[in-house]
Amino acid sequence: MIHQIKRENPLIHCITNHVVSNFQANGLLAIGASPIMGDAPEEAAELAALSQALSLNIGTLHAESLKSMLIAGEAANRLGIPVVLDPVGAGASSFRKKAVHKILNTVGVSVLRCNAGELAAVAGEQWQSKGVDAGEGHLDVRELATSTAKQLGLLVAVTGKTDIVTDGKATIEIPFGDPIMASITGTGCLLSSVVAASLAVQPEGPLKTVSNALRFYAIAGERAAKTALLPGDFQLAFINQLAGLTDNEVEGQIYLQEERI
Repeated sequence: MIHQIKRENPLIHCITNHVVSNFQANGLLAIGASPIMGDAPEEAAELAALSQALSLNIGTLHAESLKSMLIAGEAANRLGIPVVLDPVGAGASSFRKKAVHKILNTVGVSVLRCNAGELAAVAGEQWQSKGVDAGEGHLDVRELATSTAKQLGLLVAVTGKTDIVTDGKATIEIPFGDPIMASITGTGCLLSSVVAASLAVQPEGPLKTVSNALRFYAIAGERAAKTALLPGDFQLAFINQLAGLTDNEVEGQIYLQEERI
């Protein structure tokens, strides 16, 4: 998959939040994709039409960016372009929660990429969140992801100690990654656009494609954590791992994990 992204260099339209836009763009460049970070309503449909995938992120949402997301999403749907929605901090305010549901009701979203707290907010379940962080709760995340995927008719990819990807029928768990990944802002946001880039080059079999993207990403974080003990060092090491990690190395890491089990 990564080899294919580097070869095809897909253009990924990102309507994202200003906190992470630089990190997100650099991360996409690192894996071989091309980012375009346009969020003006006047150009949203045109940029979506130029792109091979659309990544929507509500981290610093406002009325104009929501308008752009709806315009770009509808344009992407007309052209059969995959759409990934990252409902950052969906439970932090009623505005965010209503916006997520408006997007889901208006746009055919391919993947909902979220943490457990965001999933709970989208599903209308109780969860103790803290701003845009995952927070704490006692729900069965796997069960909630499965039911949400069925109800919304899309893939749900939930990141956490163990990542979960489900289409409502089959569910895949991904046991890679490192806690330090949560110590810098934007790792989840970048992951959503990496998922979009993966779907851009491998749209068939989306459950497998998204699972492979999450494995690649988590293994890159795990490898970066071995050489970087502090957050600033980790961010640099992580971008380098995204740029250098190969499909063969990912397969080797998966094999080692299976051997341990």
